Amino acid sequence: MLRISACRLLGRTGASRLSLLEDFSLRHYSSDPLGVRDDTRDARAYFTTPIFYVNAAPHIGHLYSALLADALCRHHRLRVPSAAATRFSTGTDEHGLKIQQAAAAAGLAPSELCDRVSAQFQQLFREADISSTDFIRTTEARHRMAVQHFWGVLKARGLLYKGLYEGWYCASDECFLPEAKVTRQTGPSGDLCPVSLESGHPVSWTKEENYIFRLSQFREPLQRWLRGDPQAITPEPFHHAVLQWLEEELPDLSVSRRSSHLHWGIPVPGDDSQTIYVWLDALVNYLTVIGYPNPEFKSWWPTTSHIIGKDILKFHAIYWPALLLGAGMSPPHRIYVHSHWTVCGQKMSKSLGNVVDPRTCLDRYTVDGFRYFLLRQGVPNWDCDYYGEKVVKLLDSELAFSLGGLLNRCTANRINPSGTYPAFCTTCFPSEPGLLGPTGRAQAEDYALVSAVATLPKQVADHYDNFQIYKALEAVSSCVRQTNGFVQRHAPWKLNWESPVDAPWLGTVLHVALECLRVFGTLLQPVTPSLADKLLSRLGVSATERGLGELHFLPRFYGHPCPFEGRRLGPETGVLFPRLDQSRAWLVKAHKT
Repeated sequence: MLRISACRLLGRTGASRLSLLEDFSLRHYSSDPLGVRDDTRDARAYFTTPIFYVNAAPHIGHLYSALLADALCRHHRLRVPSAAATRFSTGTDEHGLKIQQAAAAAGLAPSELCDRVSAQFQQLFREADISSTDFIRTTEARHRMAVQHFWGVLKARGLLYKGLYEGWYCASDECFLPEAKVTRQTGPSGDLCPVSLESGHPVSWTKEENYIFRLSQFREPLQRWLRGDPQAITPEPFHHAVLQWLEEELPDLSVSRRSSHLHWGIPVPGDDSQTIYVWLDALVNYLTVIGYPNPEFKSWWPTTSHIIGKDILKFHAIYWPALLLGAGMSPPHRIYVHSHWTVCGQKMSKSLGNVVDPRTCLDRYTVDGFRYFLLRQGVPNWDCDYYGEKVVKLLDSELAFSLGGLLNRCTANRINPSGTYPAFCTTCFPSEPGLLGPTGRAQAEDYALVSAVATLPKQVADHYDNFQIYKALEAVSSCVRQTNGFVQRHAPWKLNWESPVDAPWLGTVLHVALECLRVFGTLLQPVTPSLADKLLSRLGVSATERGLGELHFLPRFYGHPCPFEGRRLGPETGVLFPRLDQSRAWLVKAHKT
């Protein structure tokens, strides 16, 4: 192995960052219901998915990454409505030895394979309603220019040198491995074969002259960055794992390959005998999208949040921040890490024939249904399991029956014949239980409901900030159940609009339930955009009344006018979400597709 003398990097470890999302101070009702300070209204945010390798068709793991980023981005847009304040990129990684080999095996030119598979990702993301502002391909001219400029900066700073690299290389993972990360497994022929300890993929011994990045200089700066910002990598176990890796020696990193061995990539500037290492090439995509090397990128980079799978954590949390520091930039603002999806308890693999086609799932469970399932059931800290029966049970319970049933009850002509937002009666439901008079009907559980829904937007925002979208959806689902309990408890179908005793309370029950539904619809927009649009349209909520800044829950309860009171509901929009358990014939086959 190449012996490298380590030297300490002197200089700054990164520029100060713009805080994307300010702390909240809850007010049940105010001109700023989430407590967002005015200076955050213009806050920028830049979200990225990994760019996906085009050696195979997309699966639900790829879609999950994109949905996490999409939900974070959409939630930020609800908080900062200006379209110019948010960017969201995804794309395809199209260079490297693995692509070169996959194209040869398919009898295609590498560019043909890239065009074909990249189109599949783009189609999937369109169908899944991914709201990205840019889809980048690493074969684009703008990216080649950015990568070569980035290379030139590293070289000018004395961080690249040419040396003989000898060691293990994993073509499947496109990475070099130290001896400690290689083990032996019995191969098909019965012989022991070297494989990556982490991925299990085969490795081969490589000896060649390459350009090498002085990664060893960045061990201490990376440690200072992570210890100084405990939220830099979320969830916390992944932050801890990276710090553990940095306790070990950090050898310099080979950042090119011989062109005679790897021709499908970006040439090293001034040296056509070398091709830039695919991971360096790929990581620069995050800069390409925001205009690097033009000055405009500087206003976006400090707001960057990467959403990645745990299998590429080392590349994004060690190599990429070190390269950025070497180029005079700060590390990413946030790195959000998620785990993987299994199928019926098994890892997805072509050999097992259990790779789930996400487009089939979007068709079977509806786009919003499958989005909801993945984000409701996916927990970033650990691997999650997919099987058809689980999807149907969740969606029927929470979207069709609980949420859809609640909307149907409150807008049905039999209970709400005027088709309006009925008036709220403050004597029936005063702001404090102690003010209840003879006509008061509100119970302790009703005040608990109002309190829960009033605090829900803040609670959901906190979960988004902590990369716990599944907890945000749990909180919404819990409040939906409480609201159904409220309606069931007071049974408005048993009350009479013609009765001067019943009518004020009947209107109040419906008013409260409709206000709860308005909150739920607003908060579900990042996860189920079409369903939320249908719900809010049925309530008569206009497009300009759907942001978090306009989400003033139950203002009449707090002594303020309600803009919806007396307003006609929107037109009938049909079933909010269809029951899925009527089509069980395909469930047995769902996980085999």
